[in-house]
Amino acid sequence: MFKLPAELTIAKAEEFKQLLMEYAENHDDIVIDDSAVEKIDTIGVQLILSMVTYLTSIHKSIEWQCTATAIKESVEKLGIKDSILLQYVNA
Repeated sequence: MFKLPAELTIAKAEEFKQLLMEYAENHDDIVIDDSAVEKIDTIGVQLILSMVTYLTSIHKSIEWQCTATAIKESVEKLGIKDSILLQYVNA
């Protein structure tokens, strides 16, 4: 299971990217746990969007039903409408 960190912010972007890349190399089925996410900024939303796009592009199976209120609120505030991300956030 790939656990998202408590803070998805610009300060954590590089660390998040590294962890995701390493995890994706070793797993075909990606189960995402966002239960720890408490703080997210615009970069954090972009990170999540790029994560889903990247995993899909390398043909990984993604199992994620967004439960983090911070993620849902940020996606809504940013007005993201037509995105691969919404299938997980609105699930």
